[in-house]
Amino acid sequence: MKNTTRNGVVTMFALIDCNNFYVSCERVFKPALHGKPVVVLSNNDGCIIARSQEVKALGLPMGAPVFKHKELLETNHVVMFSPNFALYGDMSSRVMNTLGDLLPDIEIYSIDEAFADLHGFGRFDLHELAETVRDTIRRHTGIPVSVGIGATKTLAKAANHLAKKQSGYQGVCVLKDAASTCKALQSLPVDEVWSIGRAYTRRLEAQGIHTALDFARLRPEWVRRQMHVTGARVHRELRGQSCLPLEQVRPPKKSICTSRSFGRKVLQVGELENAIGTFAAKCAWKLRKEGLYAGLVTVFAHTDAFDKQGRYYRGSRTAALPFVTQNTIDIVNHALAILKVIFREGYAYQKAGVILDGLTAASPQCVTPSLFGEAGSSHDDSAAIMRALDAVNERYGSGTLRLAIESSTGWKQRMERLSPRYTTRWADIIEVRG
Repeated sequence: MKNTTRNGVVTMFALIDCNNFYVSCERVFKPALHGKPVVVLSNNDGCIIARSQEVKALGLPMGAPVFKHKELLETNHVVMFSPNFALYGDMSSRVMNTLGDLLPDIEIYSIDEAFADLHGFGRFDLHELAETVRDTIRRHTGIPVSVGIGATKTLAKAANHLAKKQSGYQGVCVLKDAASTCKALQSLPVDEVWSIGRAYTRRLEAQGIHTALDFARLRPEWVRRQMHVTGARVHRELRGQSCLPLEQVRPPKKSICTSRSFGRKVLQVGELENAIGTFAAKCAWKLRKEGLYAGLVTVFAHTDAFDKQGRYYRGSRTAALPFVTQNTIDIVNHALAILKVIFREGYAYQKAGVILDGLTAASPQCVTPSLFGEAGSSHDDSAAIMRALDAVNERYGSGTLRLAIESSTGWKQRMERLSPRYTTRWADIIEVRG
């Protein structure tokens, strides 16, 4: 295995991954939960989407429906939380900001993961550096993390997997040379290799390839022929040849979606309009946060496909906007117009959503004014209104200023176990009394 070098120095990458992130966020503000089984549930409190180590030890799988495991959850006194995404998002920002202060070249890969390019740390002891990162993030945010370091992003991912799964590493694994890399890859099942999916795993295991080291030792010609460009790239990365550079600038979104399953079946068009209006407004806000404009709006609504007592219906329609926009009023009005077309009386709707497509970069040149001067076509007026709307909601809280159609009455999701928004809502801030 040959490592990629830069100016004569071996290139190294780190992957910093938060441990059981959603559960860890809940535990930060309830320390008594450490060591106890905890799960976070999906929307409407239906399925398990995050598990503590204690819950994993019970054999509860990810995505398990709560109603199917109710007895096991109750018997083991498992603490359950509704998803508190406002809290998780803010805690993620705190972790990433702390990491950015420690390691300047980072790529935020997901809400709980980030890569770092360590090319400027050649004279440092990488194990001590990883321990510093682990301890500082825990001290500043309360969130436990695992750190894996390797010569490529794929090897860093493998190292992180070992740091997290094997207690002997104590949350830090550094693959600093060929010997440590081979030993790590020998203990890593091939299905745990980054980007190796189920189909490729079955194909590889049929050839007697069961570990990451087995895969790394394959001939490059065979890998390219059997697994094409993606597989060949992973193969080279496992052999120490860096093919995936750090992406410090996230590519722009190609679409934006907001959808929800309802807390109960929705029968009335008025309640569905409230939901679609709320979703469309949320999409418009996301659009402005990304600095983009939308040219297409899609609205969909459907009933429960597994409800044997009712009829199944799924309605969906896409419409082009007369001009690209990020104006909430324009987007909501067009979404409601589409809903009128797809709505059918007599159906019990379970889920609906809004998707914005045809996204373009935000610049005055991208916005083509309407020839006939429809409401909202003045870019300057529209932008000023939206800036005022966002400023009020940012200062006083989301939903402080909203359209009348935005309402959660009737369709609101079940969130019976929601924890306080400790870091984003003044009313929920923790009080400390002497």
